[in-house]
Amino acid sequence: MADRHYNSDWEDEFGRLEEAMPEEKEHVAMRDITTDDRPREKLLKMGAEKLSRAELLAILIGSGSTRQNATELMTDIISDCGGQLMNLDRMSIEELMSYNGIGLAKAVTIKAALELGNRRVNETMTTAKTFNNAETTYRFMKHKIANLTHEECWALMLNNKSRLLKLARLSQGGRTSTLVDVRILLKQAIMAEAICVILVHNHPSGGLSPSRDDDRLTESVKSALQAVSIQLLDHVIIADGGYYSYVENGRL
Repeated sequence: MADRHYNSDWEDEFGRLEEAMPEEKEHVAMRDITTDDRPREKLLKMGAEKLSRAELLAILIGSGSTRQNATELMTDIISDCGGQLMNLDRMSIEELMSYNGIGLAKAVTIKAALELGNRRVNETMTTAKTFNNAETTYRFMKHKIANLTHEECWALMLNNKSRLLKLARLSQGGRTSTLVDVRILLKQAIMAEAICVILVHNHPSGGLSPSRDDDRLTESVKSALQAVSIQLLDHVIIADGGYYSYVENGRL
């Protein structure tokens, strides 16, 4: 009871001080807003769309280092990534932690935020798009595999309206190749009741030209799917610079 009475008296007194000194209250409030807090204030006043990428990321990490505030720190990191969030997404936890002011918690927060962005794009593409051309496939998959340092092969399993039924990773391997078990692809396609399939894999080297192994895989998958009345719509190779489509190049 005594504590409650004391708190009540203190709150009444503080309220009278606020009324008596409104200008002083405003001065203190503005003074107490640190440089790390300013992106938050900007978001509240102007909306998230008005903030730069560095400011949005600064809100996530909360604080910078002894030399830089959070916005300055993230500006430097994005600059080192060539101004591209795609390159930031490619950075490892260890690479992020090499910056003064970025510890494990902040590095994990940055990676999580970028992954959420990627998943939002994928959700939008899945619900709104039909996969009837290589460009749509590329835009859907590039966030998932374009930045990897190893090869992965995926399959988009589609219904008769070219809408996605299932997305499956078939394999992951080294920097120059990955092995695909065609039997696993067939099993998953049949279980998904797919009518057609798009094969997708990445080239970490950045080159887009298909290799002989890529050609052999395309023919093997095409023949196996045909045996169970499923069509291979395309085989799309993805790298930083864009994509290569077997269909667009008249090879499927």
